[in-house]
Amino acid sequence: MTEALDICVMLGGPSPEREVSLRSGAAVAESLREAGHRVVEVDPVDGTFQLPPNVDVVFLALHGTYGEDGTVQSELDALGTPYTGCSAEVSRLAFDKVQTKRVCAALGLATANDVVIEEDGAELPLGLTLPLVLKPVAQGSSIGLEFVDSASAWPSALAKAMAHGGPVLVEEKVVGREVTVGIVGGEPLPVVEIRPKTGAYDYTNKYTTGATEYICPAEFDEATTLRIQTAAGQALTAVGGGSYARVDFIVRDCGEPVLLEVNTLPGMTETSLLPKAAKAAGMSFVELCQRLVDLALEPAGQMAQPEPI
Repeated sequence: MTEALDICVMLGGPSPEREVSLRSGAAVAESLREAGHRVVEVDPVDGTFQLPPNVDVVFLALHGTYGEDGTVQSELDALGTPYTGCSAEVSRLAFDKVQTKRVCAALGLATANDVVIEEDGAELPLGLTLPLVLKPVAQGSSIGLEFVDSASAWPSALAKAMAHGGPVLVEEKVVGREVTVGIVGGEPLPVVEIRPKTGAYDYTNKYTTGATEYICPAEFDEATTLRIQTAAGQALTAVGGGSYARVDFIVRDCGEPVLLEVNTLPGMTETSLLPKAAKAAGMSFVELCQRLVDLALEPAGQMAQPEPI
């Protein structure tokens, strides 16, 4: 029998991903109550919060700015309160797509060719080959994701991406199969393949029921699966490690995984990708939430490193 704890689930928050976070937090709170814990939900809607007394651990179900960029982690560190996920420093680095790419590339992981655009109205980058993908450097949930297939589409796409806060990362589009790998307590979960029924895996396809098909475990041969999982562990190590995360890739036809990003607080509804992968590994949603709480309370806390595969 698990010892009953006083747990604060932090959800909602001030970011553009607030609605998704509210759903994640509600699912987590329900599962932790089912596990026998005393749960209080706190919504730092204006970027401030007050914890209830005697909290044993904070379960961070926040997404996007404030929740994933190291801000709330630093505030909880100052209070001396344990929390789920990665440390403030790791969260800050991983939330920046450019820094993440640079530290991962330094370890030999494949990444797409890119440039960083800092100004509205910039010219189409001559050093890159169309088609291109535009992403705000510090946003999640595919917010601000734009695609450019022709030079004429560039000005509008750049303006839309910049509207979510510059700078913007511009990458050559990698052709292949989109996948994600969850890592919990240093162990990789089964690979999930993401197949939008139409278009790209943008915000709409990500959060519209039935718009995307998910295959878990993904249908790769054993060697390719191992290669993808190994790359996920290397990416998490590159940003500094953590008790859990989710790493996204495009897998080329040759089996090479090309890094997209590292998510330090992935979605936690029962239909989110990390819980899907955990379920395929035989772990229920309640068991997953309990495992993340246990990891937060271990001495190593937020700085766990993935085990070599």
